[in-house]
Amino acid sequence: MRVVVVGAGPAGASLALALARAGIATTLVEAATNFNRELRGEALMPSGLEALAALGLAPIAAAVPQRALAGWAVAVQGRLLFELDEPLGASDEAACTLVNQTVWLERLLCPAARPSALTLLTGQPVKQLLRDDSSAARISGVTLATGQQLQADLVVACDGRASLLRRQAGLALIGQDSPIDVLWFRYAETPTAPPLAGRFYTLVGDEGIGSLFCNASGQVQLGWVIDHLAPTPLRSAAEWSARLASQAPPPLASWLLANAACLTAPVRLSVQVGMAERWWQPGLLLLGDAAHPMSPVRAQGINGALRDAAVAARQLIELAQPLAPGASPPPAAIDARLAAIEAERRPEVSQLQILQAEEMRRGELLRQRPALRCLLAATAPLLGGLIGRRWRSQQLQLRQGINRLTLRP
Repeated sequence: MRVVVVGAGPAGASLALALARAGIATTLVEAATNFNRELRGEALMPSGLEALAALGLAPIAAAVPQRALAGWAVAVQGRLLFELDEPLGASDEAACTLVNQTVWLERLLCPAARPSALTLLTGQPVKQLLRDDSSAARISGVTLATGQQLQADLVVACDGRASLLRRQAGLALIGQDSPIDVLWFRYAETPTAPPLAGRFYTLVGDEGIGSLFCNASGQVQLGWVIDHLAPTPLRSAAEWSARLASQAPPPLASWLLANAACLTAPVRLSVQVGMAERWWQPGLLLLGDAAHPMSPVRAQGINGALRDAAVAARQLIELAQPLAPGASPPPAAIDARLAAIEAERRPEVSQLQILQAEEMRRGELLRQRPALRCLLAATAPLLGGLIGRRWRSQQLQLRQGINRLTLRP
């Protein structure tokens, strides 16, 4: 069985390595020459850690730069509303873990970890899908920008939310309106450590909503919510820091002001949410953002992609295991597995998108209602604990996933 995976992000790299370890001839194609990207997701929720374990890749993730999140904190109008420690779920649940994705992908695909069945092609953009000569309805490989053709029994598109392969296959993306975009900043090296205590802080106030945390490499990362249709504000680092500090508790406010010169210019993430009308057609499978771009709420992009990869790996390995070396399964058998992958994953992804939308609506309510913010700030000592417990219960499915993954035998 020959598989071509397009896109070496978390889903593509993990799936390709799992398939190749099982002896399936797999070619992983990546347009870029390296794995260093802006806005790489880092937060592995328990659902994503479960997927890594199902893929047999947890030891590699455990060996790269990472930090377990200590907890979560929400402040309103400069007053701490609640703090919660990780893990949020059962005592034996894993904490949300921040992993340096660039290093992790490099380790996954380094020559020492690469099985002989895996071929990695970097700096090789895909130009178009190939279709079977005997049946134009069936995908039979890809053509690279160089003109090289890669024949395959199955092409897996992990090429992101703007997926070229999804568009060429004519699989429409059914979009959902997002009211927000996010501006991402980093604080470069700062002379003092931030008073975050390892927590993910969300700051809500008259200026808007911002979140900040220390990433896997120890840098402070900041996200700022803006209206989807609004232009990116032209503000200096000092102006941005002052706005955030105005709604932070005192120790954090002082740190933000003192380190304003270290704040980088923002990078805008245009939030796109949607679901492909169908995740497959004969000989082609969409996974991750190619199938279902997610909002940034609770890092569902990377975690959902890993869960897609885990289910696809199990289904495809089960299909290939009885085959003689070099043999290919009947096309109808491949397509039946593709349908089974979508049937297993689509309901969970749909429900998680609903939960993300609900979380965004709650945030928008706070952002647009000054009276509500003032009420929460005034009653924080009395009601903060209750609100925190309610918030915890709302997060559990976003952290754990809706379904438990079935492990490969």
